[in-house]
Amino acid sequence: MFNNLTTEARNPMTMNLDEMSISEVLYTMNEEDQGVPKVVKGAIPKIEVLVKEVVQSLKGGGRLIYVGAGTSGRLGVLDAVECPPTFGVPSSTVIGQIAGGDAAFTKAKEGAEDSKEAGQKDLKQLSLTSKDVVIGLAASGRTPYVIGALQYAQTCGAVTGSVSCNVSATVSEYADYSIEVDTGAEVLTGSTRLKAGTAQKLVLNMISTSAMIGVGKIYENLMVDVKATNNKLIQRSHNIIMEATGVDEKTAARAFHQSGQHVKTAIVMILADISETEAKSRLTEANGFIKKAIQEP
Repeated sequence: MFNNLTTEARNPMTMNLDEMSISEVLYTMNEEDQGVPKVVKGAIPKIEVLVKEVVQSLKGGGRLIYVGAGTSGRLGVLDAVECPPTFGVPSSTVIGQIAGGDAAFTKAKEGAEDSKEAGQKDLKQLSLTSKDVVIGLAASGRTPYVIGALQYAQTCGAVTGSVSCNVSATVSEYADYSIEVDTGAEVLTGSTRLKAGTAQKLVLNMISTSAMIGVGKIYENLMVDVKATNNKLIQRSHNIIMEATGVDEKTAARAFHQSGQHVKTAIVMILADISETEAKSRLTEANGFIKKAIQEP
């Protein structure tokens, strides 16, 4: 079965990889990479269905949980940890679970992926509920750790999804919504941190970003729930307020301060010409959507 995986196949375009010049290697890799977005595009209808489930989960107080091993697991963690600063959600809302635990993010623990029981155990520790969505990430589509996690998620009534880079992937059998992005043979045989990793990153970008749009974390194309945790982000917050409202920086900075450093509230205060208290009340009633919040009662 392992030999039938396209992610493990030898790429006929790189049989002489060890004899190529550096320039030839780079151009060859670039040429191979160009096909990845096209393959991802073909999976958009299936990605859309899964995203709708994530939106419903988040609206109902559920969580988005990525589960993976190796590169796939690291990509899940990477996407998850970026959600709090970008979208202002708690770190418990989007979770990246990697085989081998946090230490496996910086130091490879390849053997950790071979245990279904470990996948089940790690999810149990998250107190999984039927409100959650669990997405298994496995380039090969056969990782036991991920399969075990999805099996456990199903027993809890959670919605399950999978992202793999082989057709008819085993992991798809354990997912309510399976996304298979066949990126073909890698430039370096079996090195799924390359095209397969790129494809998974693109899919995760789509899932988290579009889901956060669906729960009101975006206004126009601005990240209005950004957390201003450093000087750069404070300046970005000012810029976002200016872009959204057309005011000058002094006005934006004042509203930002009055809002308790909450960009979304500051924008509603300015656009609706109301107090901080009223702005927050309207945002609550509008479930966080600015355009609804600024409409006349």
